[in-house]
Amino acid sequence: MQPNDMIAPGEVWLVGAGPGDPDLLTRKAEKLIAAAEIVFYDALVGPGVLDLIPEGVERVSVGKRAGRHSKDQQSIDQLLVAAALAGKRVVRLKGGDPALFARTAEEVTALRAAGASVRICPGITAASAAAASASLSLSLRGIARRVVFVTAHSRRGQALDLDWQALADPACTLAVYMGRDAAPELSRALIAAGLPGATPALVTCDASLPQEKRFHTRLDLLPLVTSTFADDRPTLILIGEAVGQDGSCVHAPAVVSRSMAID
Repeated sequence: MQPNDMIAPGEVWLVGAGPGDPDLLTRKAEKLIAAAEIVFYDALVGPGVLDLIPEGVERVSVGKRAGRHSKDQQSIDQLLVAAALAGKRVVRLKGGDPALFARTAEEVTALRAAGASVRICPGITAASAAAASASLSLSLRGIARRVVFVTAHSRRGQALDLDWQALADPACTLAVYMGRDAAPELSRALIAAGLPGATPALVTCDASLPQEKRFHTRLDLLPLVTSTFADDRPTLILIGEAVGQDGSCVHAPAVVSRSMAID
């Protein structure tokens, strides 16, 4: 199979670009990038991943970042549809996994409505990358029987619309995407719902990238940590008892898990 045979003319692939490290791309994702004639990419796609785009392939930034000028979703949908109807081999790179908080459904709906073929290639999500970097297990027998992924993104000025009682489960690991600005509300609401303030938390910025930083803390100190540590960087927050376990519980190398410890 020739590289271009991976994508038919007029076909769109929504490709998970992973957490940023190009070595964490799937083999299929790398092949699809090599086969593309045009690549639309998010703001959170790692620079090393963009470096894999062949020379001469058209690149279009469609990134959306809080508080910054960016393209709205309808405009992105229209760009993808136009490229597909022009017969191009299209890759739409999405940070992490397209199935998690990535507006994938809107793009699939728009493309299918226009008669374009669209397919999805999964990717590694940031929560998995953050846990791996810290040598932690998101689930842990006898401690964390379930894992919940939530996004802390909300319309400006509006409170988060989350079921705090359900999330304040001491036997759950909570992975919070885009949680930097919402840390005060996360801490306050989860504690009010019954989760102890001493519950371990891990703040990870730029997961999987060379500049990654991790901060082990606790739920009641989360607002202080994120305000002084996260700056304006992509931030993933893990909350739960599994986050506070040392590596011996998960058969991995021991990691620093003290409250307020910097990696």
